[in-house]
Amino acid sequence: MNVIVTDTGFGPDDWALPITALEDARDAVGIDLPSSTDPAELSGRLPEISMIRVDFPTSADGRGFSIARQLRLMGYTGRLRARGHVLADQYAMARRCGFDEVEISQELAERQTQDQWIFRADWRAHDYQARLRG
Repeated sequence: MNVIVTDTGFGPDDWALPITALEDARDAVGIDLPSSTDPAELSGRLPEISMIRVDFPTSADGRGFSIARQLRLMGYTGRLRARGHVLADQYAMARRCGFDEVEISQELAERQTQDQWIFRADWRAHDYQARLRG
């Protein structure tokens, strides 16, 4: 069972509806996006989608951050979840890019405990780029 990380720490997954692969998601309310997806493929469909889950195949693959940012710039207001190999050190970046939550494996949750994620939960306060811009 995977663990959901939010600004308050670890919790269970409360999403009860199916999450469908993009290629099978005609009328789906939950969609899985691979990190290779062009978010423009969802143009015109965003209001009907309640949750988008973006895959992070490795912690070194940052394409999911760009996808999240682009979806938010396109006007997506639904639930946006990062899933996979996101590290605690990347949590603040995930939140700044537009993700609401991160889904990690139980194994990762045991290696990177809740306190490491909560330490980065004040993601607005630790934005060094904003501090540099003044």
